[in-house]
Amino acid sequence: MSDTQSAGRITVFSDYVCPFCYLGRESLRRFQDSRDELLEIDWHPFDLRSQKRNPDGTIDHSVDDGKDDDYYEQARENVRRLQEQYDVEMDLEIATDVDSLPAQIASYYVKEHHDYEAWLAFDVSIFEALWQDGEDIGDEDLLVELAEDAGIDGDEIRSALSDENLREEVRAKFTEAQQQGVTGVPTFAYEGYAARGAVPPEHLERLVDGA
Repeated sequence: MSDTQSAGRITVFSDYVCPFCYLGRESLRRFQDSRDELLEIDWHPFDLRSQKRNPDGTIDHSVDDGKDDDYYEQARENVRRLQEQYDVEMDLEIATDVDSLPAQIASYYVKEHHDYEAWLAFDVSIFEALWQDGEDIGDEDLLVELAEDAGIDGDEIRSALSDENLREEVRAKFTEAQQQGVTGVPTFAYEGYAARGAVPPEHLERLVDGA
């Protein structure tokens, strides 16, 4: 990681469809709450399924990504362990059938065009809609509803989701993340240092306050 952040901002690379990203954000929230100084999130989108996408952006589930039943069972066990560790209730453990690309496009648009608090409210609501309520965050109507609940005009979200230039910009962000050395999510980065995975709050404390 070579990029640095200004004081009070931690970069987070994540994909909404990753359960460990959701659990990692709970760890980050706990760390944020323990600090006297505000620590904002500089979110960067990351597509775990970029290698399985067709040219039109849809997912080709027939592509072999090396993740078999044993992989997913181990992932579920790890999710359950972290759920207990962070005392988090989740409706889902794995979301293999949900496409997060629309949510990432919508969130990236809000991040670029609205203030931090609006983006954060929208971002949190996307995570909760999927992992707490089991809803399809690839659904445009749901994303519009979540945006409106965060005080954002729903028509802006519809327009963003149909904007091919914005879609390509988000895809470029995925490539940029890989070029920066991000190989998995969540990845937390601060002042040239990084931690990957749903690490506990004390690890994030060492990353930020020990950097």
